[in-house]
Amino acid sequence: MSEFTVRGRFPARYGEQAFEKTIEAENEDVAIEHVYANFGSQHGLKRTQIDIDGVDA
Repeated sequence: MSEFTVRGRFPARYGEQAFEKTIEAENEDVAIEHVYANFGSQHGLKRTQIDIDGVDA
């Protein structure tokens, strides 16, 4: 497994909130899916509300 850093933005109470998460995953697609799942459960966001700006290995 490799570490991927996923950067992006999501709508917060007072405007957009930037984020950067480091996730251990098999590939970039799996890392992005983890971000969608985590932010969806923690912040009550839908996938369409989360903007992924980039993924670095």
